[in-house]
Amino acid sequence: MDQVRIGIIGTSWWADTMYLPALAGNEKAVVVACCGRNEERARKLADIWEIPKVYTDWQTMLNEEPLDALIISSTNATHCPVTLAALEKGLHVLCEKPLALNYTEAKRMLESAQSHQAITMVPFTYSFLPMTQTIKRLLSEGYLGKPHHLNFRYYANYGRSPEYHWRFNKNLAGSGSLGDIGSHFLYLATWFFGEVTHVFAELNTVIERPKLEPEGQPYVQADDFSIVILTFANGAKGVVQASTVAHEPTPWGQTHHLDLHGSAGTLRGWTDWKKTYQLLGAKAEETQFQEIDMPEMLQDGQQREDIQQMYKETFRKRGQMVGDFVEAVASGTECRPNFEDGASIQRILDAALLSAAEGRKVAIEEIC
Repeated sequence: MDQVRIGIIGTSWWADTMYLPALAGNEKAVVVACCGRNEERARKLADIWEIPKVYTDWQTMLNEEPLDALIISSTNATHCPVTLAALEKGLHVLCEKPLALNYTEAKRMLESAQSHQAITMVPFTYSFLPMTQTIKRLLSEGYLGKPHHLNFRYYANYGRSPEYHWRFNKNLAGSGSLGDIGSHFLYLATWFFGEVTHVFAELNTVIERPKLEPEGQPYVQADDFSIVILTFANGAKGVVQASTVAHEPTPWGQTHHLDLHGSAGTLRGWTDWKKTYQLLGAKAEETQFQEIDMPEMLQDGQQREDIQQMYKETFRKRGQMVGDFVEAVASGTECRPNFEDGASIQRILDAALLSAAEGRKVAIEEIC
């Protein structure tokens, strides 16, 4: 098809700063409608991005608009019902992570997508960035040798406020830090080291939040700090930590740390999301780390200095990820990460929740 007609559900800052800028610069895409619970915000977004139709009910939008594809950027609890309805309409779907509230929902979404031969995407954004792309290439070249273990840490501070936030409401989110930011690094762990067979996890709630939603309804508070220990099919081990309550004195209040070890060497990456974006490596025979060049970090032959600007250019200006989805829909080809990847990570999330609840190691095959 010459141009993909897209609807977007969810009018949060993420849609405004991530999806809509990328789509606006894509000649093969046109956003014909948006839907949000807050009509005033939805109309404001539509005015900014010149979206012709605004809805506050997603079912009405799906029934009235002649769409080719749908982007779902709303609360996790909406992912499954909206996706299933969109697939029944013959639409291709990009759905935010985590894919669903639980693996049962994710499996239904995957099976429906497969039966409708739909093109799908789950945007695990960090797999598109220069550091992780370089690590993936080095692994394929055998830099680490046989994988031994990895340790990933995603530290953020947005959960330090005691105010109510839907991302810590199990009814709306499924899990807290585990699903919101932990899912990103769980995907990277499986992308780098392969299939996971067993999971052990501890989930914690550090900040005490209100007992009631703003509307006055009680809710179950989700984790704001999580530790997940992974066993991979190749025998390697992994630890993924996700914290929304870390005090990181950086411009964006977060840091990322990636350590990967193998028989032939070590890779170590970290960023403060402003000035530092560094990947180091050392082969087994070397006595000190060497900085590893990341070609994607060069612009006009010069090293990029502003990491946030690099992030914006990757997803908003150059349109990676969203652009891949649009191109796949336009050409009828597959793209990754897709619902199969999203469901696989959802299975790990469910295993982690079960492990934390029962205090034991959980085999992935138990989650079915």
